[in-house]
Amino acid sequence: MKHIRRIIFAAAAAMISAACVPVSQVELGVDQTSIQIGAEGGRRTVQVTAPGSWVAMTESPWITISPANGRGSQECTISIDTTLVFGQRTGAVRIQSLDDSDDKKDFEIIQSGYDYQLTLKETEKNVEDYAGYDDRHFEVRVRSNVDFDVRLPEGAASWLSFKKSDLVLDRGSRPRETVVRFDWKVNSRDVERIADVVFQPKEDVQMARHDGLKVIQKAALPIEVGTPAGDSLAILAVSRALGMFTEWETSERLEHWNNVAVWKDGPNKGRVRYVQFFMFKTQEAIPYEIQYLTAAEEIAIYSNANHFLRSLDTGEHITKLTGLKRLTIGAYGLTSLHPDFVNLKNLEYLDLSSNCFESVPDILTPENFPNLHALVMNANQRHTIYDLSNDVRENVGGLIADDLRTEAGMESFKRILKWNQLDTVRLSVNYLQGELPDMTDEGLPVWTFEELKDSLATGLTALPTELQNLPKVLPDTRFFAINYNRFTGRIPEWLLKHPKLDLWAPFSLVFSQEGKTKDGRNAGFSNEPTSLDDYYRLYPNKKYNPSNIVE
Repeated sequence: MKHIRRIIFAAAAAMISAACVPVSQVELGVDQTSIQIGAEGGRRTVQVTAPGSWVAMTESPWITISPANGRGSQECTISIDTTLVFGQRTGAVRIQSLDDSDDKKDFEIIQSGYDYQLTLKETEKNVEDYAGYDDRHFEVRVRSNVDFDVRLPEGAASWLSFKKSDLVLDRGSRPRETVVRFDWKVNSRDVERIADVVFQPKEDVQMARHDGLKVIQKAALPIEVGTPAGDSLAILAVSRALGMFTEWETSERLEHWNNVAVWKDGPNKGRVRYVQFFMFKTQEAIPYEIQYLTAAEEIAIYSNANHFLRSLDTGEHITKLTGLKRLTIGAYGLTSLHPDFVNLKNLEYLDLSSNCFESVPDILTPENFPNLHALVMNANQRHTIYDLSNDVRENVGGLIADDLRTEAGMESFKRILKWNQLDTVRLSVNYLQGELPDMTDEGLPVWTFEELKDSLATGLTALPTELQNLPKVLPDTRFFAINYNRFTGRIPEWLLKHPKLDLWAPFSLVFSQEGKTKDGRNAGFSNEPTSLDDYYRLYPNKKYNPSNIVE
């Protein structure tokens, strides 16, 4: 107990002794001569000692002192802002005595500037070989204090694209962040794809850090081409890429799949002869895997969701199937055919209905498709527009560019009328307008007197003499439909007297027009007959009556 009392008395004596040190013996001072700090700024502390009152001051607006004044010894906090310049900057802080001595102490603030830098949060990105259309993208966050361009390596643009947001450098040299969105396409090949993406500064500066991005895409599962198993995988891959709403029962053999027919014999036995893809949602061309169906004779692809909003091309892959005879690409959203579509020279039937074509593609000619006998391009309207003169919408489809009032439009339509091997022509429910050509000066062969005489001699339905010297327009066509367009003017003689007019159901599929043209005219023919009575006077053996029945 006595020992504890001695310690207490000793401490008290020391405190009394310190309190007795005169204030005049304390000198004005700080415990640091300089402060060094990085470009990001921050806070530092200094210890001020003083015999009396003092004030802290600086001429640098990026330096803040707290407290800015005091009395006696005190700790001060120095706050340094983030720099906005690339080079180093310095500032000074002065501690000024407010006593008569006018003492002062200065110390320096040294802040390093930002280096030129371009950094990525991720420098490597791995993506799958396949994902749904809305999921085939990723974002890269870029932090930089110099604007930059994004450059894809050679060949990568075929499967990788990007959209760069603006880099707003509103804080001088302080790095700012932006986002680059990358979109990728399905990898249908069994080879990994790699792209080394470069972020290239727009200025010629020395970079302290400069990141790049490596994008690695998985290889697809290999498809054994030329086998039934390969065909089944190709069908499933196409279905997946299109985003079909239904699925095949893959536990069944291929020959039992719905909407699939296989070859029963021959070199392609067991392989796909016919397949139908329908009810799907895609914003892309026909998938890559379609080209593996090399034994297919007929393919139907139709009913794309919101197809009237699309502006798609067939793509090149469907054009590899040179053995195709029948092809339907309907309600897909097509506005163009790939240039390689000419490879499909064996096509006999082509249905491009319910797409968004502004005109009949120039590639569709008898020279390019010598075996084609059926061309169907009805209902290519994006929207139903009754009055074309009172609507300002553009890109409305409906073959509207094939306006027969223009030279180009007339030539496009004549090309179809001169395609004599076509037995089916269907151009209904479009925006074709103008007057039908009389076709007298188009170099077509004409109906001759010998033909008219021979038809009587052979016992065939007699051809009327009124046909003599009229042009042979689509003489073997069994189905011709141009109804619900915007045609006006007179019906030409070649049509009114055509030997197959009655087979074409003309009052339903030929003469019927609707709406108004671009110049405000009511659609419809000025000489449309009220019946086929005059026609049957020319062809008396065609009209049904008891006297025409041969016992």
